[in-house]
Amino acid sequence: MLLILPQAAFAQGDSLRLWKVTVGDVIPPVTLGLAGLIVQGKISRHLQENVVSKYPHYRTNVDEYLPYAPGVVSLGLASAGVKGKHKLGDQVILALLSNVIAQGVTQSLKRIVRYPRPNGEDYHSFPSGHTTTAFTNATILHEEYGQRSILYSIGGYGTATTVGAMRVLGNHHWLADVLMGAGIGIGATKVVYIGYPWMQQQVRRMKARRHSEKN
Repeated sequence: MLLILPQAAFAQGDSLRLWKVTVGDVIPPVTLGLAGLIVQGKISRHLQENVVSKYPHYRTNVDEYLPYAPGVVSLGLASAGVKGKHKLGDQVILALLSNVIAQGVTQSLKRIVRYPRPNGEDYHSFPSGHTTTAFTNATILHEEYGQRSILYSIGGYGTATTVGAMRVLGNHHWLADVLMGAGIGIGATKVVYIGYPWMQQQVRRMKARRHSEKN
């Protein structure tokens, strides 16, 4: 028993050290989320009135496909052998986890809040699912290749911002929806990337335990 307790303590300490959180991981999603709450209501309605009056005939379906572009670029680079933070297999897992968690949060909020869209189509306006997807995939590209070149980060987040703007211009979403969607997309992806080393450790321990049980 005296031998087991220190080992457990060291194991727990190793697990905690795997969770490395920086200020840069926290500030962007929190700021965007708070901004979304602040502009909800009067500010968003006033902006939407101006947008609709200036661009009454704006129509496009590019924003249906553009949210996935940064993620496709990241996986494409990994497939081509361009070294990122993780190998292709890990990138696929990270992309799936990030998108599932981000959309899980967004879709849940849509059904809880039930805020009407500016075009009156339904009551699933807040937050923007397309913007969530766009910023989730932009953050994946940033995490994997942003250290290699800042142009990847600029391209990814520039694309995501364009998606958000298109959702407002197309009268599908309020500014508040877009800001909250961006915050959720970035935040969910950051959480997955921060927690991934711990998840890998748990998988290795499970495999080692199974191997020892078989022997």
